[in-house]
Amino acid sequence: MPKRQVLPPPLAAAPFTFSTARASGISVGRLRRKDVINVGRGLYRPAGWDFDLEGAARALSAASPGAWISHVTAARLRCQLLPPWLGDSTELHLSKPRSLPPVRRKGVVGHTVLALKEETECVDGIHLSTRSRTWLDMARVLPLPDLVSMGDELVRAPRAAFEGRTEPHATLTELRILVRRHPNLQGIVRAREALDLMRVGADSAPETMLRLAIGDAGLPEPELQLPLRAGDARSPSADLGYRHRRLAIQYDGEHHLGDAQIHSDRRRDKAFESADWTVLVFDKDDYADGFRSAVQRIRRALRNGWLDPAQASGFA
Repeated sequence: MPKRQVLPPPLAAAPFTFSTARASGISVGRLRRKDVINVGRGLYRPAGWDFDLEGAARALSAASPGAWISHVTAARLRCQLLPPWLGDSTELHLSKPRSLPPVRRKGVVGHTVLALKEETECVDGIHLSTRSRTWLDMARVLPLPDLVSMGDELVRAPRAAFEGRTEPHATLTELRILVRRHPNLQGIVRAREALDLMRVGADSAPETMLRLAIGDAGLPEPELQLPLRAGDARSPSADLGYRHRRLAIQYDGEHHLGDAQIHSDRRRDKAFESADWTVLVFDKDDYADGFRSAVQRIRRALRNGWLDPAQASGFA
């Protein structure tokens, strides 16, 4: 009895292309066996394979010359900020230029789009849209607040000691240029609206959502990453706040639950309180509430503080 041809480890562990299989010495007949599943033109996977987004995207990219991984798939591969309902999406999105035939692969969401060369890139062997282009593509899917949050993450100043970079992923100016290039793209109106609401300084989606809730309530826009002592790089800072009202607003997410972080947060808040500031601290329960109660507390704190007559209408 002839020996059964075993799939080599790389092919047995993840999706693969026809050309990769042939280069590994796998015959056409071997690809017809039950332990291999043809998932589309020139694309296969092991029958017992557990879904892995990166592995699927890598094989799809390799099997689709001239196309690129896009939309929510690209966002997930880069760990870009997405709302919870998309955070574990297993959708595979593939974009192609108009010069190529439309995408017709089972289990793949295809897009025929106009994209400039600098709007896509190859990262670790996967051809995909840039972070900025992914944000623009998601404008047709995401609600406005989530699109603003995703954009705020792009433009925020990184913490070099923790992230290994000193420049933001994009600037507001660069994103405006990108948006102007694609006036007919689906979602472009929402992208323009998001740009008007994006700010540099939000370190998380809840911070962005709190800022937007404050604005929706008609209150003055707070400063972001507000230091207690202006011009002092070592000064404790508030996530949001109003210096002329001496009001500091903090959002403490789940990473603030550790003992060391709790101690640090207490020292931070005490520094503001010792300087005669009011400190308001919000958490995931306020986030789940849409910050409705938080906004009311902020409104009361602002009313109780010194009121600039020029901005009095914001507190009516």
